[in-house]
Amino acid sequence: MTLREYVEKRNGVPIGHSSSLKNNLYRSLGAKSFTIFWNFWNPIFGYYLGKRVFKPLKIYFPASLALVLTFIFCGFLHDVVTTIIRGSISIFFSVWFLFMAIAVMTTQYLNHDFKEKTWSVRALINVSIIGFCLSLTILFNTLLFK
Repeated sequence: MTLREYVEKRNGVPIGHSSSLKNNLYRSLGAKSFTIFWNFWNPIFGYYLGKRVFKPLKIYFPASLALVLTFIFCGFLHDVVTTIIRGSISIFFSVWFLFMAIAVMTTQYLNHDFKEKTWSVRALINVSIIGFCLSLTILFNTLLFK
């Protein structure tokens, strides 16, 4: 599948379409599970993470570990940008994305499925999981870097 096909599958419209961002936010935030949220969130970045990181890692590691490593790699890329801008090393995003990977695996294990809920409730659940992971990251950084 090409990037163009992937983005259109995820957003329902081609790359660059005026409804692309609106569709992306609607589909990701209103996803029926936290796992599905990540299928829709940032499809361009997701395409390359899936193709260049997750799939190669799955050759050598179980899918669950490949998923965690892919999330950590994504966080690491965010940390590199943050480190360059701030001029000091940051691991904030790597930790945050680790917690979100754990949340994905936990919600998969618990078979969380919110499809019967309204879009607003699904969005609140998905944002709450992200916020919980963010809170854990802030707590972790506070304890680690006192």
